[in-house]
Amino acid sequence: MTAHTPKLFVKSYGCQMNVYDAERMAGALAPEGYVETQSADDADLIILNTCHIREKAAEKVYSELGRIRKMKQETGRRPKVAVAGCVAQAEGAEILKRAPVVDLVVGPQSYHRLPELLREAAEGRRPVDTEFSVEDKFDHLSRPAPKAIRGRGVTAFVTVQEGCDKFCTFCVVPYTRGAEASRSVAQIVAETERLVAAGVREVTLLGQNVDAFHGEGPDGRAWSLARLLARLAEIQGLARLRYTTSHPRDMGDDLIAAHRDLPKLMPYLHLPVQSGSDRILAAMNRKHTADEYLRLIGKVRSARPDLALSGDFIVGFPGETDADFEATMAIARAADYASAFTFKYSPRPGTPASDMAGQVEEAVKDERLQRLQALISAQQAAFARSLVGRRIDVLLDRPGRHEGQLAGRSPYLQPVQIVAPGANLGDVIDAVVTDVGANSLFAAPAGGVRETRREPAEATA
Repeated sequence: MTAHTPKLFVKSYGCQMNVYDAERMAGALAPEGYVETQSADDADLIILNTCHIREKAAEKVYSELGRIRKMKQETGRRPKVAVAGCVAQAEGAEILKRAPVVDLVVGPQSYHRLPELLREAAEGRRPVDTEFSVEDKFDHLSRPAPKAIRGRGVTAFVTVQEGCDKFCTFCVVPYTRGAEASRSVAQIVAETERLVAAGVREVTLLGQNVDAFHGEGPDGRAWSLARLLARLAEIQGLARLRYTTSHPRDMGDDLIAAHRDLPKLMPYLHLPVQSGSDRILAAMNRKHTADEYLRLIGKVRSARPDLALSGDFIVGFPGETDADFEATMAIARAADYASAFTFKYSPRPGTPASDMAGQVEEAVKDERLQRLQALISAQQAAFARSLVGRRIDVLLDRPGRHEGQLAGRSPYLQPVQIVAPGANLGDVIDAVVTDVGANSLFAAPAGGVRETRREPAEATA
């Protein structure tokens, strides 16, 4: 009789770091025999990998747990259910009380212990592990097999830094992810080299506050993010580098110079400002002013004139007046974003802002958000139109929507549709933008393949 192969389904919410964490969870469980599935319906283990940044994050998790409970009742199946990530960290044992369907709870610093926690759950103990582990979880995680890496495509995330020491008054990250901590340069280089050997062409370095990276280098000294990027740029076969998310207070001159000096570092910067009002920025504990932010992006654009800027905004922060919001609109116009994420302020339990006076009415927040989104959408459309007729590099990363078509990403992260005979996924091709669609660019080959993807190592693994 053939042994049953257990199946794993991971549903990730929120940030890119959760995507990376989901892959590491799958890697940690691979030695236990688990293989990934794309559906919860046939899974033996369901992991909800949660995010606490967005509005009503915990409620969304409990709603999903309700659907899983109903599925188990209707089908008679009994998959194990785990809640992981930042909601797990924030709610802890409360999740077990509110949702009996859950078998275990694991915080973002402890998922290397998943096999052990599952064994405890199999004995009916319903473990909760939300401690900030002293041990380095990255030292304890299994390396993903080349076959698993190839199955995820030609782009990949690598976490280089976790946690945050900034304590913005609206943010839960310091409480759910802990203090700033950086991986060693050796760890990061080794992981990136394994990814590239398996066919990855673009790597995005992740951190809650990535430009605060200070990992130990081979020389025993703390390296900056700029120095790390320069080292990774030396890896043969790696075509592109990105990083996110940055804080204006930690963007030093060496990182600005890296945008000028490293061709592999894409001309795209995500640099959240949150508000254009100095009064609101102070209340948020951002420790930068609107003018300092604008001068900073001016320096980056001087170093890399073709750079595109992305940002984050929160509207309706406690005490925000009409004048404060108009200052936000003004900084958005001055920064001229290629894209940006805009959110209504929503209180996070345990954060200082949740107890502040002057909570803004929902109707006012809605109106302000619509105005800001309209401005950002117009800027995004104008930036896309400005690329028509320009030559850009396109990294081909998936089949296109139509026969003979391939799809890829521009240096600015926009989807690109292109017909490029002779090109393959993983190639970087020289292209000219011919048109702009609702959600993507259209391009035509302009000079053939600029850089061919080499054959991945261990092709049969």
